[in-house]
Amino acid sequence: MMIVWSVIAFLVAIAILVTVHEAGHFFVARWCNVRVRRFSVGFGRPLLSWRGRGPDHIEYCLSAIPLGGYVQMLDEREGEVDPAERHRAFNNRPLGQRTAIVVAGPAANFLFAVVAYWLVAVLGIVELRPIVDEPIADTPAEMAGFERGEEIVAIDSRDTPTWQRVAMGLMNAGFHREDVPVTVRDEAGNEFSRTLDLRSEPKLKDTTDILGVIGLRAYTPDLPATVGRLAEDGAAGQAGLREGDRIRAIDGDPIDSWLELVERVEPRANEEVTLTYERDGEVREMTLTLGAQQRGDAEVGMLGVGPAIPEGYQERMEREVRYGPLGGVVYGAERTWDTTVVTVKVLARMVMGEASLKNIGGPVTIGQFAGDTASMGVVPFLTFLAVISISLGIINLLPIPILDGGHLLYFLTEAIRGKPVSERTQLIGQQVGIVILLGLMALAFYNDFERLLGG
Repeated sequence: MMIVWSVIAFLVAIAILVTVHEAGHFFVARWCNVRVRRFSVGFGRPLLSWRGRGPDHIEYCLSAIPLGGYVQMLDEREGEVDPAERHRAFNNRPLGQRTAIVVAGPAANFLFAVVAYWLVAVLGIVELRPIVDEPIADTPAEMAGFERGEEIVAIDSRDTPTWQRVAMGLMNAGFHREDVPVTVRDEAGNEFSRTLDLRSEPKLKDTTDILGVIGLRAYTPDLPATVGRLAEDGAAGQAGLREGDRIRAIDGDPIDSWLELVERVEPRANEEVTLTYERDGEVREMTLTLGAQQRGDAEVGMLGVGPAIPEGYQERMEREVRYGPLGGVVYGAERTWDTTVVTVKVLARMVMGEASLKNIGGPVTIGQFAGDTASMGVVPFLTFLAVISISLGIINLLPIPILDGGHLLYFLTEAIRGKPVSERTQLIGQQVGIVILLGLMALAFYNDFERLLGG
């Protein structure tokens, strides 16, 4: 069922983002009086098509391969053009108009991200406050002296009201391998600074689990190992565990707290274990196979249970971040800018060989995230759409022939030379671009299946 949900969420996400991107090209082309012949979401054979009203009779299509889309414009390089319509052909429009039409696609993706983040800000975001637990041993966080119960309030003078903002701030700082000033507040309300030394942390270039590598983890209270909730498709739920059961041991080793349960389960992905638990005063046993989940570059064991949360704990650990309509615009623009900067830096480091190519994900990874965020609600799904829209905008601006960035490179050459790039050069560029894109797609699929197979 989860697979079906992920596929549906993936198709919805792709349909929205491709439509936004192609709509940017479409509307600016129409504004520049370029004739549009077809607007297609998807590639290949049209599954559904209809003609629009108006003198141009534009064809709108929903096509078979949901991995992109295109706007087909009148162009003399693609066939004969009626002499009366030549002035409306894309290739005959002024250089500035052609540039605006090409830029409009990626620009629409960035604008969509601002709007999506604005909606998130206005609807309100409930996220964990960045209160830290005992730092992981032999990590920058431990060396900096972080202590259990401290809350991170700012990184490099920028406020961090949630763990998401902490991760973004540390990811940005991690690219530079520098000392990072972190402002923390202890449980008594005193604020002071700690310094994270990221200059000599080699794992930063090969991971998406930035917090784990630095050694920071969210605060977990001293809770008993009592089941408060069960994942519907989790190992424990399928084996018959119930809410209220108290887990006493794994393979005979006593479990005294929830944190101890997590520490015992995570290293044992896909392993069979014997669980000792207490229900209504009676001690029982069951044998089950633990699930697995990818976390950064590692696979961790999953029991599929959540703790029983004491009254008042939720209010202390969570924070709702909500903005008014105008404040939401500022928030949306800042989040879009921050995400764009981090994404560009990741791509640049991959090109220079300073970051792992495993960071490239394909349709399977995107589908998993789409399904997960959609099941969590509107706000997480909007955040996911914003991130993917930014990535789509950046990728399309890469100077690779066949992408928007490749066309912009041709236009820059034309502006310098005073005449268009030859059709032969553009044809060779298209072939090179196709090879590059196929290579990137193959790498993305390889990474997807390696993650699925636990590689």
